[in-house]
This record gives sequence, structure tokens and C-alpha cells, in this order.
Amino acid sequence: MNRSTYHEPVMADRVVEGLAVHPGGAYIDCTLGDGGHATAILDAAAPSGRLLGIDADPEATAAARDRLKPYGDAATVVDGNFESLERLAAAHGFMPADGVLFDLGISSRQLDAEDRGFSFRRPGPLDMRFTPGDGPTAADLVNGLGETELADLIYRFGEEPRSRRIARGIVARRPITDAAELAETVRRASGYPRGRTHPATRTFQALRIAVNHEMEALDAGLEQTPRVLGPGGRLVVIAYHSLEDRPVKRFMNAGPLRPLSKKVTKPSADEVRANRRSRSARLRVAERPEDLS
Repeated sequence: MNRSTYHEPVMADRVVEGLAVHPGGAYIDCTLGDGGHATAILDAAAPSGRLLGIDADPEATAAARDRLKPYGDAATVVDGNFESLERLAAAHGFMPADGVLFDLGISSRQLDAEDRGFSFRRPGPLDMRFTPGDGPTAADLVNGLGETELADLIYRFGEEPRSRRIARGIVARRPITDAAELAETVRRASGYPRGRTHPATRTFQALRIAVNHEMEALDAGLEQTPRVLGPGGRLVVIAYHSLEDRPVKRFMNAGPLRPLSKKVTKPSADEVRANRRSRSARLRVAERPEDLS
């Protein structure tokens, strides 16, 4: 795979700084993607550092394995979900770890894949599963849920204030199996004027989160992190919207980890210009106290 096909990782320098990466350290990237953050971590942890990369999307792990080949045995790539973080870390010899990274949400590669249905800007099957073949698709939810259930889902996971009129429009148009058709249905039903943000943004977010049980997986992964980290180990989380960021903030403030700053770190103007995906990123860092039992 040509290196030009890899997507730019968000705030890579800040991630390395937040994890306090040092030579010989052991780190876990819970959302491996193309391996952009992984390469930055491995470079900083050289010559004897190690990294465990986890991703639920087999297309992502295939791309990352190719990208990380030059690192040899220093990089271990596994197909899995970070809801099983503790089990995977123990199975591959990464307990205790010096740092754990979560880069939440959806990757640019997934959005660009026309056969996955993640993007409201492209036609394609309304799937949205991170792991193909695993559980119901977005089309199953769109066409199978009752109007009230669908509206509640869009409101809960998309924080969409017009969820009821959108659900009503979807039900009236069913069956819907194409991503572009759903996006147009939501646009018409929502009544939003054309603007910078597409009217279907929150609805697509809600369906993706529901299909992949993202909030449940996040809670499970965060809860396991203190047991995976060694004394002084760092947790870095990048969130892209308030639904993700709230439980991260709550977890870090409630302990047992110690947040290193009350404020989130946001990308610089230069990074936003260079990498549009970073514009909504919010990075938080916490540390495992030395005396945590």
C-alpha cells in the first residue's frame, strides 16, 4: 500500500507528549486505524519500545499491518474491540502498560469507503458496522424500528433536536437501504436550511453509534484502563463530540486516574488547516497514581 493512501493522525505530537512516550515503553493503541498514531508512538519509543494495536475493523488492521511492517516484532496488531482491553492486553503481554490511547469516532478511511454506508455524501449500502458481518446493520435499524424507537435513538446518540420529525420522514419513506437516499430523506424531513453542517450529520452519527454499541464499549474500555496501566502510566483520549467527551471527562474526574489538566487540548489552527478531521477534536490526559492498589 502506498504511504500516500494513509490518512493523517489527529494531534500526533500531542498524543506522544500526553502519553509521555519514552524509549522501551509499552503502549496500547485501542483504535489503531491506519496506524498513524502507532508509528508516532513507536518512533518515540525506539529502540526497544513496543505497541499493541487494536481495531474492530479488519480493513483497518490490514492497512496497519502493512504500514507497521518496518517495526517488526515491536508492533503487535490484533482484530478486536477495546471493550475487551484487559483481556487483549494480558494475552499479548502488555500488562502493565505505560500508556493507553483511544482515538474515538470514525476514521477518514471508513468515511471514504463507498460500500460501508458511513458517509451521507456517498451512495452505498446502509451498513455502518465496524466489523462487517457482526450484528444488525444501520438499514436494519432504519427499516425495523418503530417511529418512536427510531426518534429516541436519533435523539439519544445524535443529540438531534428534530429527531421526531426526522423519524416520521424516514418511516414514511421506508424501505431505505442506500446511504445517499437516507441522507436526502433526513434533509427533507428535518427542515434545516442548507448550511455548513449537513442536516443528516447527527442522524448518521446516531445510527453508527447504535450499530456498533460505541458508548457501551467506551464505558467498558475506560473502566478497564486503570488495571491495564502500570504506576505512572498515562491514558490519552481524543473525542470528537460531546456525547463521547462527557463520559471521558466524568471518568477522569471520578478517579481512580488523575487528570493532568482540567481543560481539554484542542488542535492548533495550523493543524486544522492541514487536517480538517481534527477541527472538532478534544484531547484529555490522565495518569495512574503511583500508589494506586
